[in-house]
Amino acid sequence: MATKNWKLETIAVQGGYDPANGDPRVVPLVQSTTYAYDSAQNVADFFDLKAVGHFYTRISNPTVAAFEAKMTMLESGVGALACASGQAAITYALLNICQAGQHIVATQALYGGTFNLLSQTLPKLGITCTFVDQHAPATEIAAAIQDNTRCLLAESLSNPGTEVLDFDKFTTIAREAGIPLIVDNTFPTPHLCRPIEFGADIVVHSSSKYIDGHATSLGGVIIDGGQFDWTNGKFPEMTEPDPSYHGLSYSESFGNSAYIVKARVQLTRDIGAVLAPMNAWLSNLGLETLHLRMERHSSNTTRLAEWLAADSRIQWVKYPGLKTDANYALAQRYLKGASGVLTFGVQGGIEAGERFMNSLKLARLVVHVADVRTSVLHPASMTHRQLTAAQQMQAGIRPELIRVSVGLEHIDDIIADFDQALSAATKA
Repeated sequence: MATKNWKLETIAVQGGYDPANGDPRVVPLVQSTTYAYDSAQNVADFFDLKAVGHFYTRISNPTVAAFEAKMTMLESGVGALACASGQAAITYALLNICQAGQHIVATQALYGGTFNLLSQTLPKLGITCTFVDQHAPATEIAAAIQDNTRCLLAESLSNPGTEVLDFDKFTTIAREAGIPLIVDNTFPTPHLCRPIEFGADIVVHSSSKYIDGHATSLGGVIIDGGQFDWTNGKFPEMTEPDPSYHGLSYSESFGNSAYIVKARVQLTRDIGAVLAPMNAWLSNLGLETLHLRMERHSSNTTRLAEWLAADSRIQWVKYPGLKTDANYALAQRYLKGASGVLTFGVQGGIEAGERFMNSLKLARLVVHVADVRTSVLHPASMTHRQLTAAQQMQAGIRPELIRVSVGLEHIDDIIADFDQALSAATKA
């Protein structure tokens, strides 16, 4: 497949699958857990990692592999691992290099599920985390790194705070510490931001969001940038023999793909939170229109943000596509578009905001984000409910904050719906 000079739009449509003569033109759905072979040695070689192929869908599957290959191309990586959900992907990405007695540094502005994973669940496994303000000076962030720190974790465009990551600052901090930078790129998608090109080492996605794009399929993906030096003396799990594979060393056997191979053959083997073939098939279909959707999501959201910012019934609006936004300069530097999520507060506070959400007719209140339909959510009482009030404020979750996921409906209809709901909310 001659892909060297393909643009992202072409990769989104045709990347990752090259049908041979007489093969299906569209990626086929291989709904099978197992595969037949002619000799015992064939299968033995798979278990020893001496051969490449599919022998059990918990490890790999042709449909899932096509989706992984396309995501690898879109993010300029060396390999990808698809998982059962975005939460599984971020968990695998961390557990692949973190164990009891070790430490993570992460930004405060994270999705609530990720914050809970780092602050509640991983500490029970002996893995601790220090949270930092991503807008703090580099020296302050670097000071949080300890001798046992294994990675620096951030979101390229935070959920729901819409904070844009300063890649130059964070990649410099990570490189000086000799640890990888892991970036969740769910909101921008590779069409609007490519973290590996900005120096990130590992990229994670919840493919349940814009990648699928239609709210049909849970999934997550880890993409290995292949740039990090795992032989720097800090990651013996990559260099020392793995007894479960007869003493194989991942760095010696797989070179710059060591991280993603280890994640597949250890974590999926032992934990098994893998993407189902049907969800991979649907997510791959979603990728075929990713570039078109992200451009419309971004333009619709910019229009709505500008309209809200000019309305006296609104306390404040936060969207990095607005020229008045504190993150605008970073967005112009690192993003091709500011994606489809904004936050705002209604005059009258929480009570008025609740009336607003209850009065919407086209947009709906859902526990989801980033699909073709416009939706709203109140993070403080929903997705970030488990956080304390202080933790919510650290993550940028103000009590009155409403998160809007702007869909692909006509922008005039979206604005009309918000207009009537605001009238209902503020006349009381």
